[in-house]
Amino acid sequence: MAGLRVPRNAAAPWRHLDFSLIAATVALASLGIVMIYSATNHKLEQSGIDPYFYVKKQATWIALGAVLMAVVATIDYRRLREFAPVLYGGAVLVLAAVISPVGSNAKGAQAWFQLGPFKFEPSEWAKVVLILCVASYGASHRGELSGRQVLGVLVLAAVPMALIELQPDLGTNLVFMAILMAVLLVAGARPRHIATLTVLGIVGSVAVLQLGVLKQYQVDRLTAFLHPTGDVRGSTYNLHQSVNAIAAGSLTGKGLFKGTQTNLGFVPEQHTDFIFTVVGEELGFAGAITLLALFAIVVWRTWRTAGLARDLFGTLLCVGVLAMFVFQVFENVGMTMGIMPITGIPLPFMSYGGSATIACFVGVGLVLNVHMRRFA
Repeated sequence: MAGLRVPRNAAAPWRHLDFSLIAATVALASLGIVMIYSATNHKLEQSGIDPYFYVKKQATWIALGAVLMAVVATIDYRRLREFAPVLYGGAVLVLAAVISPVGSNAKGAQAWFQLGPFKFEPSEWAKVVLILCVASYGASHRGELSGRQVLGVLVLAAVPMALIELQPDLGTNLVFMAILMAVLLVAGARPRHIATLTVLGIVGSVAVLQLGVLKQYQVDRLTAFLHPTGDVRGSTYNLHQSVNAIAAGSLTGKGLFKGTQTNLGFVPEQHTDFIFTVVGEELGFAGAITLLALFAIVVWRTWRTAGLARDLFGTLLCVGVLAMFVFQVFENVGMTMGIMPITGIPLPFMSYGGSATIACFVGVGLVLNVHMRRFA
């Protein structure tokens, strides 16, 4: 019977699963489903559509994301480095295809493939690919990056970022910048390189706003937080309604499914970009703090895994995922409260959307992978 025994080393990684990270992720995704239902059921019922329409689709994406998370966690992350060039090439090709006639245009951006009733947004997947590629590049230079090597990383990221900007999608590129800055900093880039990149990022963002890359209504939306009391029926409408919804929740909220701003549909895109307003109105400050506490657990466990990783590649993978989550949460929550520009960045695990949800689960899978093999 000895031949039927599972080798000790083969079974060992699963004994080191980070159950705290998994629990926080599941809690966020579950809360997201409840909030999506609250934001959509009233309007769908009035239209004679199944009130669980969005919930069913989101649940499907969460299930698929959980499966992919498990698959990613199963494959030794050190082997994933071998696939980095292939994944990078595939991401670039798909990003190029989406801005061709094959892609679908919606709300002024050509960023999706319409696959029957589903939409596939390749830029969300490109975030994870960027993390893998930049982490691999940084680890190969053993934590000491020269100016030439930093330039190499920038060139690596510039191609997908240029394609994404042609959609146009400034929000996703801001996430790319956050990932680059965090990974380069930990990978050994010098302070002057980081300072230079910061200046270039600011100049680039201003250039995008001023040189006609974006349409005027997109520019107005991005800059609305600078003048929140202006044009409340136009460019600042979303912001105005969002702030009102959150303020209406007060300390404990109006009660689950009882938000008047939510039920009457005052906040546009409430089940996607502005999902935090449902939490704020119906669950109040207490609910919002609970939500942020769940995100804090995800951030803490990811940071801890970065410190426990047995090699630089594992550390950089976790740092990239950490930067992606931290920036998206800060930007999304900030824009609903009027302290950050409205960029269309989804709230991880909470906002309705298949590509973003699955990409977040894959990111957690990478962190679980590193955590499981910190001794192997």
